[in-house]
Amino acid sequence: MKAVIQRVSEASVCIDGELVGEIGKGFLVLLGVRPGDTKESARFLANKTMNLRVFADAQDRMNLNVEDVGGEILVVSQFTLYADTRKGNRPSFVKAAGPELAESLYEEYVAALRRALGDSRVSTGRFGAMMDVGLINNGPVTIELTTDDREGL
Repeated sequence: MKAVIQRVSEASVCIDGELVGEIGKGFLVLLGVRPGDTKESARFLANKTMNLRVFADAQDRMNLNVEDVGGEILVVSQFTLYADTRKGNRPSFVKAAGPELAESLYEEYVAALRRALGDSRVSTGRFGAMMDVGLINNGPVTIELTTDDREGL
């Protein structure tokens, strides 16, 4: 699994002009799933997301996590994170998980975040939909977390 996390002042997702998810200060997470990922991968990555310390403390050092600052999280599924462009200019997505596995693990990741942060502080897009994602990246801070190299999940 792979999560591209952007620290944001605000973020939102619209589908066909309808607002389906929005947050204030916190994280916009773009989440990709690959074949071989598991529920344990999803829970591990959610834990890493929750504990990522990229918010400023009193000394203006990145030392606080999203919970410490009362932040929110918006999760958007994005299979294109596993695009392969080594051959030509048209991406191949054979390294991305199929929809059934991807949706299941996306839901597991979201559920783990909600258990830790509470339902009201975690929003989502809609799995498989064409979405318009808006954000104000704060910093800018963008971090990639992955379980791709993790053994023994």
